[in-house]
Amino acid sequence: MQNKPIMGQLSHASGPTDVALIEQTIDTNFKHAVRNWPDREAIVVRHQNIRWNYRELDQQIERVARGLLAAGIEHGDRVALWSPNRVEWVLIQYATARIGAIMVCVNPAYRPVELGYVLKQSGARMIAAAPAFKTSDYKAQVAQVRQEIPTLTHAVFFGEQSWDELLAGGESIDAQAITDRAAALDNNDPINIQYTSGTTGLPKGATLTHRNILNNGYFVAEGCGYTHEDRVCIPVPLYHCFGMVMGNLGSTSHGACMVFPDEAFEPGSVLATVAEERCTSLYGVPTMFIAELNHPDFKTFDLSSLRTGIMAGSTCPVEVMKQVIEHMHMDDVTICYGMTETSPVSTQTGADDSLEQRTSSVGRVHPHVEIRIADPDTNETVARGQSGEFQTRGYSVMQGYWQEPEKTAAAIDADGWMHTGDVAVMDDAGYVDITGRIKDLIIRGGENISPREIEEYLFTCEDVEDVQVVGVPDQKYGEQVCAFVRAAVNSTPTEQSIKDFCRDRIAHFKIPHYVLFADDFPMTVTGKIQKFKLREIACKKLNLH
Repeated sequence: MQNKPIMGQLSHASGPTDVALIEQTIDTNFKHAVRNWPDREAIVVRHQNIRWNYRELDQQIERVARGLLAAGIEHGDRVALWSPNRVEWVLIQYATARIGAIMVCVNPAYRPVELGYVLKQSGARMIAAAPAFKTSDYKAQVAQVRQEIPTLTHAVFFGEQSWDELLAGGESIDAQAITDRAAALDNNDPINIQYTSGTTGLPKGATLTHRNILNNGYFVAEGCGYTHEDRVCIPVPLYHCFGMVMGNLGSTSHGACMVFPDEAFEPGSVLATVAEERCTSLYGVPTMFIAELNHPDFKTFDLSSLRTGIMAGSTCPVEVMKQVIEHMHMDDVTICYGMTETSPVSTQTGADDSLEQRTSSVGRVHPHVEIRIADPDTNETVARGQSGEFQTRGYSVMQGYWQEPEKTAAAIDADGWMHTGDVAVMDDAGYVDITGRIKDLIIRGGENISPREIEEYLFTCEDVEDVQVVGVPDQKYGEQVCAFVRAAVNSTPTEQSIKDFCRDRIAHFKIPHYVLFADDFPMTVTGKIQKFKLREIACKKLNLH
């Protein structure tokens, strides 16, 4: 599919519209898959020994939907979901969609203060959670905040008596009650709240509809060429759009199989799952693919079933992309770019794009979406090749931030453009390159420096496995460049060797003034590097103010 003709030479593009938007609720669309492929495998959850076809998955979703109805969950009520990747997560997602409840995704890494804020701000009536995850005792934390949440009437924990009671309660609900509730829903109803944070401030609840996320999942999967024959390995967290939209809804809208390797990402588990389940597609953020490629037993896994996948969440280093194609058989791997507030994807590379296009851009505009690059100061669309803020509008833009009209108005302007805060450039063919965050730009002595440009260069150093670049305060220049380096296996780079690698090869003002070494980087649960935390670490280590 080709984009519409360029509007002059401005950085503006509209996506193809030859394939119509899906004007259904999530449940109506899911039932279509059940009717068409009832006996095809729908879900595999390896760590729970679950393997269901579409008919069986539908029956399990129905049990949960009845349980929610019996518990008094009404159309529009908020049901919070706090769990790592488990089969119950998927059941809650589709059951709430079936009865019109709004699922509130809770970050698995949250602690009591954050949990209490999200439950109170969303007005959640129920929380469904795993009993514990890693070092977090979820039951104890829910008990700790429950008295502060006047709306919260139910707490159920997977695998425990409260979960069994929820399912048992549903046995009193007639099937017609579920059918009637589902028939009363509209695809423009809000169905999901996802809390998203910038570098500061309390999380904001991006409110998404059936229409938002069903269509985005569908068109992402279309970009990967999915059919009912595909098996999609989903090691990314379900609480985020990457997992629940691009993974789950992308799969079920095509009758494909969702395959979950583990509760949380573990490279060996992912590689074994792909090999043994013969997955055709693999998702991940760049740090996940780096970990898989560097697994000591990588060469022992048969990954020949793979053909495609998605790399998203943060900027993909060119060298990593090349290795994924060459060593993981992912010839058709695509890069996606977006944000929670846009359901999430706005641009995607195509399987027929050249290697250069797939490694130097985040692709072109998505179907039924409009994008532009605008001057951050004037909000005027800039010319092709010029840098500015990436903005998007169309079906994918959220309804708004839950109960926060002022913050919504600050993010979505009067013309419907979502202001992403990302710095981007669009080339003459419509391909977009994300060069950083507006707040991540390093300004050194009047020179604007893109951290990504330096990162891409340092990735070509054989002593570097991973690198992140941030700006840190400097009395003379305002800011200096600081590189956090994770050394490659069996390599011992030094601050001087990193600087020598850059000297005379990149502009002097881009050469890292500081080089710090780290075993890992602070990340969100979805794999996004938290650069503001890296700045804090650097300032503390270097005694900068």
